[in-house]
Amino acid sequence: MMKRTLLSALTVLVASSTIVPVALAIEPANDNAQRIRLEALDRHTKNSIQKLRTEHFNNQRKKVEKIQFEGLTTRSKTTVEQKIEPIYLNTFSKRSDH
Repeated sequence: MMKRTLLSALTVLVASSTIVPVALAIEPANDNAQRIRLEALDRHTKNSIQKLRTEHFNNQRKKVEKIQFEGLTTRSKTTVEQKIEPIYLNTFSKRSDH
């Protein structure tokens, strides 16, 4: 019985000493693969965020340009109407005097 226990213990010791180096060799490969996946995910996330920021800024720029254009158009129309209207009124009042 003692011989059997000693033989079993020795078998376990040999098996574990064989498995441990293999397991240690596999572990860095898993860490390396995981690190590569995380780096790829990080790059993808950064690219997505940059793309969203660019789209947002482009949309904001377009909105600002539209507001500026509408304001300029409104001011131009007002300026033209103010210049034309007094002339028209003056012409009309001169005709009514005659």
